[in-house]
Amino acid sequence: MTTRREFVRTVGVMIPALVLPWSWRESHARPNARPMEEEIAMRSDQNGGKVWFDPIGLLVAPGTTIRWLVKENVHTTTAYHPKNNHHSLRIPEAATPWDSGYLVNPGSHFEVTLTVPGVYDYFCMPHEASGMVGRIIVGTPGGPGTKPFDYWAGKPGTEGWREVPQLARDAFPDIARILSDKRVHLATRER
Repeated sequence: MTTRREFVRTVGVMIPALVLPWSWRESHARPNARPMEEEIAMRSDQNGGKVWFDPIGLLVAPGTTIRWLVKENVHTTTAYHPKNNHHSLRIPEAATPWDSGYLVNPGSHFEVTLTVPGVYDYFCMPHEASGMVGRIIVGTPGGPGTKPFDYWAGKPGTEGWREVPQLARDAFPDIARILSDKRVHLATRER
């Protein structure tokens, strides 16, 4: 028979597990574990007519290192941020933008560790207009990546920001889908 003290102790241990977001539990529950890493392939068909990131959508815990790896063609991974050729801001305001530069050879790679929770939208510089974009959710959704693509239009300080091309807008996986599936691949992006 369970005593009152044992019951209170058990419930006291369970409540934080139910209340704390999974991202905090993941990042704090494994202090001696291997660093969290995820890989995103940079792909192209044989003729270069179809290009994509695989997965195109990804849910990770804060502190996860993302590694983009070229499989075919020439690509970049570039955060949507005004520091990257005046693109509109679509990563958390407190996050550091990245730009891999051109990755030319199969096997070339670029890594970044994402620590600030929120939505990170990124693109391939030579293939953005073709819809080669990706979305990473770190912990919980938040920030400019959750807003409409034109949220910034007409606001002071955004003069000269570049809009996201329509094919790129149409290619982004839905935030709800990433949250439910954790990994979204191009072929399964639409239900």
